Amino acid sequence: MQIDTLISARWIVPVEPRDVVLHDHSLAIHDGRISAIVPNAQADQFSAVTRINLPNHVLLPGLINCHGHAAMTLMRGMADDLPLMDWLNNHIWPAEQKFVNAEFAYDGSLLAGAEMLRGGTTCFNDMYFYPEETARSAEQLGIRAVVGLIVINFPSAWAADADDYIAKGLELHDQLQNNPLISTAFAPHAPYTVSNGPLERIRTLSAELDIPIHIHVHETLDEINQSVQEYGQRPLARLEQMGLLNPNLVSVHMTQLTDEEIALYAECGGHIVHCPESNLKLASGFCPLHKLHQAGINLALGTDGAASNNDLDMFGEMRTAALLAKAVANDAGAMPAGEILRMATINGARALGLEHEIGSLEIGKAADVIAVNLSGIETEPVYKPVSQLVYATNRERVTDVWVAGRHLVKDRDLTTLAEHDLLSRVRNWQQKLAD
Repeated sequence: MQIDTLISARWIVPVEPRDVVLHDHSLAIHDGRISAIVPNAQADQFSAVTRINLPNHVLLPGLINCHGHAAMTLMRGMADDLPLMDWLNNHIWPAEQKFVNAEFAYDGSLLAGAEMLRGGTTCFNDMYFYPEETARSAEQLGIRAVVGLIVINFPSAWAADADDYIAKGLELHDQLQNNPLISTAFAPHAPYTVSNGPLERIRTLSAELDIPIHIHVHETLDEINQSVQEYGQRPLARLEQMGLLNPNLVSVHMTQLTDEEIALYAECGGHIVHCPESNLKLASGFCPLHKLHQAGINLALGTDGAASNNDLDMFGEMRTAALLAKAVANDAGAMPAGEILRMATINGARALGLEHEIGSLEIGKAADVIAVNLSGIETEPVYKPVSQLVYATNRERVTDVWVAGRHLVKDRDLTTLAEHDLLSRVRNWQQKLAD
């Protein structure tokens, strides 16, 4: 059987079926898709253009970063150790008003995408100004992306008002409809920055186009108090009143939840993206992950932007999410490693409406694959590869990355980008923002 690529590895963790680890297996890729997974002893049936032997590695689906602000990677470390509203109002938003333009969005997104690829992330869900530039950077890198059609009440260099944001977002959605790697989601920033009229319109458009609504919700106690003062109700109640609690909703953070709100959200069929490290750094609160899991809510994982994290490391997020969930639940058995890995893979794909395409290594799906070297002082002995991935592995152990069968990271080197040129542009931005 003629194929493009055959990868033989010590382990394959397909994610689906659940809790399966295949020992000494090979993955066959042809025309950008997974065509077979067989024991290494049966790999001779394939005639491959490229054969790769990874005797110390585990193959798994590419990680899915379900929430971020890619261009803000240029603001990494610029305003640390501040609470959310101070960070936003007095530092980030003023800097954005002064510096953000198309070039900023492109260069920042390129930096973010390069960082994510080298860390094993093959798909990211974004929310930022100039989403067409984020899409352009993703195309150059070859990474898969869901670009947010951002909506916010106040003007920016990109759009004048909520109607203008929506109009420009719809135009971009039309442009990207046939793109094999890049799709769209509505991205109203938050209930406290988007008024009822635009939110109701987004609800209608989301249903018509069948694309997700990606929004910050219940991130801090201040947000809750502000909503009660202005609208007489908590943000989730307001969203429910407008019909936004539905299976297209992707709510990010959700650190401030009552048991009644958890039950309500479970009934609506929406998704939640947990960003543990950003929440910890901004002291935003604790997402009740174990309770949400027990309620049957689909849970995904995100890094948030590098301006508030300060990295885009999904391996770090997995470990932090697992440990934090146990501490918050006061239960060492809460959210075991396998469930955390699902949050970073198939659950993320489901939240973005891409579960038919990515999130697991299954025949017919896109070949978004990463190889992680588990041979070394820091990662041996290996008794359970999935536990090792979540609790003992860092992103520097990712050696190779494929998206749709294309080899984007080869032995830690990016194949679609000149690192020196990118870093030169990044340092120019650093000088501008520092001045």
